Amino acid sequence: MTALHALLDTLERDPTLLDPQALRERAQALDRLERAADLGGGDEPERARAQALRLRLEALDRALCERLRETLRDGGGAELLDWAERDFATATASGEHYDPLDELVSGVLRLPEPGDEIGALAEEMVFYQPTPARHVFDLLRRLPLSADDVLIDLGAGLGHVPLLVAACTEARAHGVEIEPAYVASAQACAAELGLTRATFACADARAVDLSHATVFYLYTPFTGTILRQMLDAIARQARSRAIRVCTLGPCTAVVAAEPWLAGDARPPSDRITVFRSR
Repeated sequence: MTALHALLDTLERDPTLLDPQALRERAQALDRLERAADLGGGDEPERARAQALRLRLEALDRALCERLRETLRDGGGAELLDWAERDFATATASGEHYDPLDELVSGVLRLPEPGDEIGALAEEMVFYQPTPARHVFDLLRRLPLSADDVLIDLGAGLGHVPLLVAACTEARAHGVEIEPAYVASAQACAAELGLTRATFACADARAVDLSHATVFYLYTPFTGTILRQMLDAIARQARSRAIRVCTLGPCTAVVAAEPWLAGDARPPSDRITVFRSR
């Protein structure tokens, strides 16, 4: 018996994989099948069995995404948050890698491709990568947001954070992004899903009105003087009201040194840190 044959016998007898909710288990099974295929094991019938199983598991994932997508359209984004809380423990919310929860969010949001005409980054602006989904859901667990809150994501990219905030809470969320193609994609997604509390602006963050925000989010979108200018601008807002600043990545250490913010003395850079104005 080949290794592929034995793997197929194991996976085909596992009822867990057929549970519509078992996204993580199916992801692990698909990964094992891919590794087995890369090793070149199995004869033609076994490879056909592997392909049939792969298609079956992927179809279950698509059906789960479609159901959650329709739930979002109906205003039931809290179910997505509950689902993430149940199946993805807070303890896993570290590191900047991606995992099956990102595949789920991608399948639910179905963001339009922004195309290849992405402008060159200006000096001190950081190459865009989306916040891993587990970090966003971890933040929503730790940072209660109400209808009175407005979260501004500075350097929002394709808008994952504002879209999920608007979908899963009663807060409003505004994404600020300098790349027009990313903004267009985020706006199209929000319109398609009816997420009216998610808005986006194509603008330099330094030129944006910050006066309505209660929460600011930064996944290290810029460094150096731009980061300094933005922190000074946010500090001016904190003189008139209580605000929270949430960070992920290398900018966290810079933000932690701000005397007008209270937070962990040595916050982790691989998990979102929440700071509160003094």
